[in-house]
Amino acid sequence: MTAYVRRNIVLVFRGYVSVGNSFQEFVLKVEKQSESDGREDMLPELFKKRMQQMLGEGYISFLEGLGEQHCQALRLNVLKKGLDGSSAAEKYGAGRAGDAPEKHNAGNGEDMTVQCVEENADGADEKCSTARENSGTDFAHLTKVPWAENGYYYQPGDQPGKHPLHEAGVYYIQEPSAMAPAELLEVKPGERVLDLCAAPGGKSTQIAAKLRGQGVLVCNEIHPARAKILSENIERMGICNACVTNETPERLADFFPGYFDKVLVDAPCSGEGMFRKNEAACDEWSPENVKLCAQRQDGILDQAARMLRPGGKLVYSTCTFAPEEDEGSVARFLGRHREFTVLPIEKEQIGLTGCDGSAEYLGCGISGEAVSGDEIPDFHLEKTLRMWPQRIRGEGHFAALLQKDGDLFAETSSRNPKCLAKGVQGEQDKEMEDLFSFWKENIRFSICREKAGEGGIFSEIGRVVGMGEEVRHIRFGDNVYLVPTGMPSLGGLKVLRPGLHLGELKKNRFEPSHALALALPPEYAIHVWNLDSCDPLAAAWLKGQTFPAEGEKGWYLICVDGFSVGWGKLAGGIMKNHYPIGLRRKDFKEFWEQKSCMRMTPYWQYTSRQGFQRRLPVWDARM
Repeated sequence: MTAYVRRNIVLVFRGYVSVGNSFQEFVLKVEKQSESDGREDMLPELFKKRMQQMLGEGYISFLEGLGEQHCQALRLNVLKKGLDGSSAAEKYGAGRAGDAPEKHNAGNGEDMTVQCVEENADGADEKCSTARENSGTDFAHLTKVPWAENGYYYQPGDQPGKHPLHEAGVYYIQEPSAMAPAELLEVKPGERVLDLCAAPGGKSTQIAAKLRGQGVLVCNEIHPARAKILSENIERMGICNACVTNETPERLADFFPGYFDKVLVDAPCSGEGMFRKNEAACDEWSPENVKLCAQRQDGILDQAARMLRPGGKLVYSTCTFAPEEDEGSVARFLGRHREFTVLPIEKEQIGLTGCDGSAEYLGCGISGEAVSGDEIPDFHLEKTLRMWPQRIRGEGHFAALLQKDGDLFAETSSRNPKCLAKGVQGEQDKEMEDLFSFWKENIRFSICREKAGEGGIFSEIGRVVGMGEEVRHIRFGDNVYLVPTGMPSLGGLKVLRPGLHLGELKKNRFEPSHALALALPPEYAIHVWNLDSCDPLAAAWLKGQTFPAEGEKGWYLICVDGFSVGWGKLAGGIMKNHYPIGLRRKDFKEFWEQKSCMRMTPYWQYTSRQGFQRRLPVWDARM
C-alpha cells in the first residue's frame, strides 16, 4: 500500500464503516484499487486510449482485471500411463479436483499442502506425507479450467515445474486461456493435424492428447532454438505420432498441399494479453510492432489455407487485444479466401459467456481501421472468441474457428497413398538384430517370440506405445524412429523429430532412447525400478546421480510414483544413470531441501563425501 493510500484511509473510513463494512475489508479494497492504478501507469498511452475506445464504460473493469494476480494452470497428460495402467489424467484429475470458482479470482494465497499420492491394494488414496510452507504439486487442491479437458488451476505458491512428475511428463504447465484454441479445434483420433506456429509446445501436446496416438501430428516452428524446445516437450510428454519441423510456412505448404484435416495457427502477435503476466511486454509494445504482426499473420494464414483440405477446420488464435491482429486478421483473411466461413463457438457451454468478438472493434485500430472499408462484409465476427482478464480466470486471448468449403471425406490427390512415404526401411543386418534382442529381453510381448520377425517387432512396438500396429520404421544414420503409416515424405525438410525415437544402433548393442522410456507404459517393461517422489533419491536421479541397487542386471525403466522418467542400467550393484545430460536439473537441490516429506521407511541419502548412505526416517517438526 502506498503512503498516499494510507494518508487517505482516515479521511474516508468513517463513511465506509457507517454502512456496516469492516476496516480490514476497506483496506483490501483500497489496496486493490491502488494496484489497478499502478498497473494503469505502466500501460502505454496509445494502448490505453485504444482500449478505452473499444470498451467504453467497461474500461475500468478491464483495468481492475489487469490488477489481479495472474492465474496458473497445468494440463494432466492422458497419454502418460502409470504402473497400474491408469493415465495421469485418470489418477490425478477426474473426481479429485474441484470446480473452478465462478467469480474471477486468482486464488486466496494460502500455503500449499504437499501430498504424495499412492494407490493401495484397494485402490484408495494414501497420503504418504503432508507438509506446510513447501513447494510441490498437490493434486487434491487443483480446480478445473472450465474450457479445457484435463486443465486445472494450481495455487500461486506452488511450483509444479520443480517436481519430478513434471520431468516424467505427467502434466504440462500452461496458461489457462492458452488451452482454449486446441479445444476449439475438436481433434479426433486418426486425423491429420498441423500446429503451424507450435513452440514451446503447449498446444501441440494438447492436440496429441486428443489424437490418442492415432493419426499424424506435424508441429512446426520457424525459429531453430524454439524448435528444439518444442521437440523436447514433445518427447517429455511421451508423444509418439508427432513430427517436429523447423521450416517456413511457405515451404511447408509446398510439401503438404491440401493434406491436413485440422490446422492450428497460434500466430506470433504483439502480446498485449500477457501485460498482466509479463510486465516486460509493456516495454516492448509499440504501434509499429502491432502493424508488423498483423502483416505477418496475413502471410501465415494464407499458407495455412493451402495446407487445409476441403471441409477441414482451422483455428486462428493470438494472445493480444489488438483489433488489427484479431478480428482484423480474420476479416482480411476472409476477404482473400471466400471459401472459408466463421463457425460459431459454444461459449456458454465452456464458461465463456460474454466473450464475443465484434466487428465494431475493427474501427479501433491504433493506426485507424483494422481493415479497409471494402473488406468488411458480414463475416459474423461476433462468433469469434475474446477472452478478457476481467471476465475469466486467465489472460487475454482471441480465437476464431474457420471452416473451408468442400467435402471432408472426398479424397484429394495430395492425400493419395502414392504421395506418402514408403519409409527408409532398416536393413535386416546385425545392427537391427541388436534392436530385436533388446526388445525381446526387456519388453513383455503379446505375440509369440518365435514369430516376432522384423515386421512383427515394429508392429508390436506400435501397439505397446499406443500408435497401433500400422506403423513404419525409418533410419537416420544409426538412429531408428517409428512413424505412422500416414506420415508423408519428409525429404528436403528440416526435421528435428520424424516420429518416436526408439534408440541408437551402436557397435554390438542397441541403446534405447529417452523418448522410448517416456512413451513406454511401465506395465510392459520387464524390469522396473520405482522411486517415491518424496524420496531425495528421485531428485538425485534427475540430477544424474547413480545409486546402489540389487537385482537382475540389465536395463531398468526408472519410474517416479509409477510413471516412467528414464532408463537405468544395473550392473555390479550400481544403477547407472542414463538420464540425458542436457535434461539434468541442477535446481532440484534447493527444492528438495525445502520439502519435508515424512518417510515411514528407511531411504538412501546422498552426500558428496560419503556417497549414498541408508538413513532412518526423521520426524520434521514443521509438519
